Formats: sequence, C-alpha cells, structure tokens
Amino acid sequence: MYDVLVVGAGGAGLSAALSALKETQSVAILSKSYPTRSQTSMAQGGINAALGNSGEDSIQSHIDDTLKSAASLAEESFVEKLCGDAPEAINWLDSIGVPFSRTKEGTIAQRKLGGASASRAAYAQDFTGLKILHTLYDQVIKSNIELINEHFMINLIVENEQIEGITALDIRSGEVKAIYAKSVILATGGYAQMYHGFSTNSSATTGDGVAAAIRAGAKLSNVEFVQFHPTALKKSKILISESARGAGGYLLNAKKERFTDELAPRDKVARAIFKEIENSGEVWLDIRHLGEEFIDENLPQEVKLAKLYEHIDPVHELIPIMPIAHYSMGGIEVNAKGMSIVDGLFACGESADHKVHGANRLGGNSLLELIVFGKESGKNAALYAKELTTFHNSDKQLQKDRELIDSIYNQDNSINFYERRNLLGESFYKNAGLFRDEEGLQNALSFLEDIKDELMQMGISDKTREYNTNLVELLEFRNIVELSEIVLNAAIKRKESRGAHFRIDYPKKDDDNFLYSAHSYRINGQLIQDFRE
Repeated sequence: MYDVLVVGAGGAGLSAALSALKETQSVAILSKSYPTRSQTSMAQGGINAALGNSGEDSIQSHIDDTLKSAASLAEESFVEKLCGDAPEAINWLDSIGVPFSRTKEGTIAQRKLGGASASRAAYAQDFTGLKILHTLYDQVIKSNIELINEHFMINLIVENEQIEGITALDIRSGEVKAIYAKSVILATGGYAQMYHGFSTNSSATTGDGVAAAIRAGAKLSNVEFVQFHPTALKKSKILISESARGAGGYLLNAKKERFTDELAPRDKVARAIFKEIENSGEVWLDIRHLGEEFIDENLPQEVKLAKLYEHIDPVHELIPIMPIAHYSMGGIEVNAKGMSIVDGLFACGESADHKVHGANRLGGNSLLELIVFGKESGKNAALYAKELTTFHNSDKQLQKDRELIDSIYNQDNSINFYERRNLLGESFYKNAGLFRDEEGLQNALSFLEDIKDELMQMGISDKTREYNTNLVELLEFRNIVELSEIVLNAAIKRKESRGAHFRIDYPKKDDDNFLYSAHSYRINGQLIQDFRE
C-alpha cells in the first residue's frame, strides 16, 4: 500500500509525485504507457509567467487575460493562484534543468500567444512540453518514486466515500490487480478522443480517469467546453503550434489574404478558420516571410512535422491547416487543495477542473496548470495520507473488475467497435464541434444511444491475455462512450454561446441563466446535470 498513488505520468502526474515526495517516501506513479509518451510532449508553444523578459508584463495582466479568455466561468481565487505562482514555477523548472530558449542577455526568452496582452510564454524552441516532460522524468528517475508502467486503471476503489486505491489491468500479463493507496491523484489527461480522427491528442487520451471518477462518486464540471486548436495539419491532423503564429505567422484564405487576428483567443480564431474553409475550401498558415534562419532556430519541429506529414517545406510553401479538437476545459471538480468530493481522491492537469480555464483556455496556461496545481495536489495528497487513520482494504471492486474482464473475453464480437469509434468521432466533429445547435446535438446523442445499445455486441477478437491492445482499446472506447453522453447532455442544456461552446441557435451569452458551471454526477447510476455556482 502507498501513501500516494499518482495515475498518469505526464507533466501533472510527475510534478505531483515529486511534490508528494517532500512529505512522504511512499509514492508511486502508474501509467498505461510510459512517461515519455504522454500528451504533455505535444504542448509546443510555451508556458505562461509574468517574468517581463520580453517586454512589460505583470501578474495582474496575466490574471486579467486568463479571466477574459474564460468568459466569466473561471474562479478568480484559483486564477490568482495560477498566475501568482507562475514565476516561481518557471524558476523551479529552470533550476532542475529545463533548457529554455534565451535572450541575448541570457534571460529566459518569451513569446506572445493568442489572447495574451504581453509576451509571457517562456519556451524551449517549439519543444516546450517535451523538454519539460523529459526534465521532470529525469527528476523522478533520480528519486525513490516507483514507476508502474503498462498498467491500465479500470476503476477506483472506494469504501464509505473514501478512496482506497484502484483496480488495474497489468497489460503485460493480463492480470487484474488491486493497488491500494491512502490517496490517489488522477492525472490522466482529457477526453478529446471522443473526436477520434479529428483531435490533436494522442490515441491514449481517452478520459479514463475522468470516467472512473464519476463512476466512483466524484462530480464533473464544465465538460461541454472543448477547445479546438486553430492550426492542425489538414491531412494528418497533427498539431502545428501556436508558436508559429506567435512568431508572426499569417493565416491566409483561398485568395491568399489575411482574414482574422492571428493572436485572438483560440475559440475566435478557430471559428474564423472553420468558416473560411466552408466558404472557400482552404486555409493556410504562412511563415515564409519569417526567413529560413529564424524558422530553423525557433520553429524546427513545425518544419519537421510539415515535411513528414504533409510533404511540404514551410520555409518556401504554405501549410494547409484546419481546426481540430485539442483540449478539455472541464473535468473532475476539485477544491483549492485539488481534492474531489470523494475523500482522498485528488486530480490535476487536464483531467481536473481547477476553475481556471472556464469556457476557453488561454494559450500557454495548460503547461503552467500542470506545474502549479500538480505540485499543490501532490503536497495535499501526501498530507491527507499522513492524517488518515482508517483503512479497509476491501477486495469487492477487485472481484467485480476481474469478472468484468473475464466477461469481455466471452462477449459477442459481431460489431466492430473500431468502426463505431471512427463514426462517433465524425459525429462529434460535425454535430458537437465548433458550431453547435439543438438538432445536431440531438442527432449526435441519438447516434450515441445506438452505440450504447450495441456495446454488448462489441467484444474483442484477440483472446490472448498478454499485451492485449485490443482489450485495452475496447476499455478506452467504453470510457469515451460514457463521457460522450455527459458532454452531449451538458452541451444541450447550455442554451447560450460562451467561449468554446458556440450555439448557432443561441448565439449570445446569457449571464442571467448560465453564469455558472454545469455539474455532472450520478446518483444510483442515474446521470444528474445542473447549473449552479
């Protein structure tokens, strides 16, 4: 048994574990893959902090920009914590070896990202998330933190509304295990893979922790807000960093004319691009005027991705792009300590709603959230574990989940869930994407209900126990189906437009009725959703 079990090995999880280690030596990190494969590596543009190294800036300006982007759904005290701790977070990352790009004076270089009033995103070329991730992983390797790789969390173990650990599938052996812990931190990422085929996220970003949390009695909030990144490669859907626009890149329509403010908040830029594509069929990102020397120095990854996936050289050619589902603003509702309403269950990173992103996340705040609230959750989870006096070690959930996995091996396999996963992604992009309305959302929900009715006919063709990726992907798909219902119903109930949630049939913001977060939870298995402060 551990004092602190972190589920997820991205930037949030690694930060949480390192912070917990200052309070207890009994810390472990569980991941269904390996830390270096986490979604954090895809965050390329930068990490926000009011350092003022590239012009005048202040913590208050950072707070104001974040609140404005969130469209009145962020909580000011949480935003103040995020932005106020940002300079310290950058200094800590710098001290442990993150290779930030530097100015001629030797200070950390900063660039301007969308929605920002100043150049405050500290960066490491266009590999910022990757460099942060690898540096954190190095620190974890040097520590006494145990790494439990290739384990898929099935469910949380809860007794008397208190966390006791998790059940997990050992992917290598196929065995279902119980891993007991006094506190659990979910850092499992978001759920944008419900837009399968239209998402910048890795295929592993399937909302496993968020789905397990609501099954265990936690509440979710703001799940209807999914951010679309304005620039993904048109064919491959690979992310092209906001750093390309932050460096001065242009967005061009079919007439090769600029048509929007490239550094407006992401929701506005993404919708403008989507409309241009509908009208003319093409939108390009143009960085040619920045010059080969600047591009090679500051945007090497974007060049590599464009060459590899689109077979073009952005130094000399236009980059074909489209907006793609990118980030989940909502997640597991947590308090200032990072704990959910389930005692001992904490969450951080994209799987949590720390009330800082609201209806639309400010570019550069995602990596910052991983560090600030990852460290805060880790510390508080360890302190909670120290004070815990009662623990049951129940095996009821373990027995249920062993029976669940055995039943899947014997389940009918007449319907291919991979095909349904693709169709669900298309349905979400069309009906619950950048532009939404009642008819489209209801159509998506109706299609989802058909999928739910067919789930018992969606088994696995691979009957082996060891390294059964077919089984893991079915479990992931089930989590996506569960969360898809919650997202669609929340989007239907929010009859207004706010941030990333844009309703064609309700195009205006309605503060009288919807200046609240949407809360989702289950009572005796029934989904309850309401709006309140």
